[in-house]
Amino acid sequence: MTISAPGEASRAAGGPACFCRDCLTDLDSGARRCSACGSPRLVKHRTLPALTLAHIDCDAFYATVEKRDNPEVADRPVIIGGGKRGVVSAACYIARTYGVRSAMPMFKALELCPSAAVIPPDMAKYVRVGREVRQAMQALTPLVEPLSIDEAFLDLSGTERVHGMIPAKVLARFAREVERDIGITVSVGLSCNKYLAKIASDLDKPRGFAALDQEEALMMLADKPVGFIFGVGPATQQRLANCGFRTIADLQRADEIELMKQFGGDGRRLWRLARGIDDRRVVADRGAKTISSETTFDTDIRDYATLEKTLWRLSEKVSSRLKSSELAGSTITLKLKTADFRQRTRSQSIAAPTQLAGKIFSICREMLARETDGTAFRLMGAGVSALRPGSEASDTDMLDRRSASAERAIDALRKKFGQAAVIRGIAYGGPETSE
Repeated sequence: MTISAPGEASRAAGGPACFCRDCLTDLDSGARRCSACGSPRLVKHRTLPALTLAHIDCDAFYATVEKRDNPEVADRPVIIGGGKRGVVSAACYIARTYGVRSAMPMFKALELCPSAAVIPPDMAKYVRVGREVRQAMQALTPLVEPLSIDEAFLDLSGTERVHGMIPAKVLARFAREVERDIGITVSVGLSCNKYLAKIASDLDKPRGFAALDQEEALMMLADKPVGFIFGVGPATQQRLANCGFRTIADLQRADEIELMKQFGGDGRRLWRLARGIDDRRVVADRGAKTISSETTFDTDIRDYATLEKTLWRLSEKVSSRLKSSELAGSTITLKLKTADFRQRTRSQSIAAPTQLAGKIFSICREMLARETDGTAFRLMGAGVSALRPGSEASDTDMLDRRSASAERAIDALRKKFGQAAVIRGIAYGGPETSE
């Protein structure tokens, strides 16, 4: 897929402005098919040689892996999930045409798509495949920032001499080799920054390749609702609407200083993202991969309220370790082990990295609610991965700044007066009694 003005020269400074995704032949920008192999899958963009930052996303990852391993379902709608009381973990693109979506109740998904092949998730297998893809990414550049098991940012600045081709070609070759060697497909978004690369990777799914620069982003973003900007959830959206900001175009027309007066530091961030400006760097995945905490129960537990209390304590432990290590993460994982020793692992990626117990707990609690179906559990764990440097100063979640401030105030009190100085209601076990 391309997003560019017609009539551009076939070559920009430093490399081709158009090439074939299948054979990598350089082409004139006016070409509709490859003159060498006949493929219509061309990449063209007026600033293609200058774009070096990519977002790579595996297409319908869980379902694609299962289709790879079972050719009998390759042409069928596939849903990854549990029984009728469970939820959809993933759905292939065929199933999505019926309206099936992740996190949808299974009974609803099967009503929409009764012919679907339902396959229980195999997280161990998905982790293995995800690791293969990650290793292939790291062969391209040391600057790989994982976001989850199946997506990552890559910075290919300065790699042209190593690979002998511009980053766009390197990425096209990578996508081709992943499909050939690993048996799954990926979509590539290429741009000048992380924000626009992530947008680009969603433009041409599946098996896509889209390039987007900042100038184009101004026009493309204009008619989108403000909720299109990552970190802007329902609460922030309503605040913006109350001030007359409903579309990104409204933010583009706004004065930066006035936005900062109304929304503080968030105002500047909104003003910049509305214009496609993002100066965040790709941070390589180094050091600890995951920070987690888990507990094995003395007796199996199926009661949601009891599990919820335990989950809060685990979330606090994970948060404490993140804060002491000055780390934050954007993938939150809930781990459960049933009475018969079967493991359930559920993960969710979030837009803004966090180290806050409240955020970890709220995401895990949603996943726990979907798993609490009468099953007895012997173990529970919570964890945060896709880690990067993080501190109070790097909080970017605009949804709940007030609760974040409250949590950090509690941290300060505990540091001064001890851990028992402040106890959240959910962790309170009642007053001590004497025998």
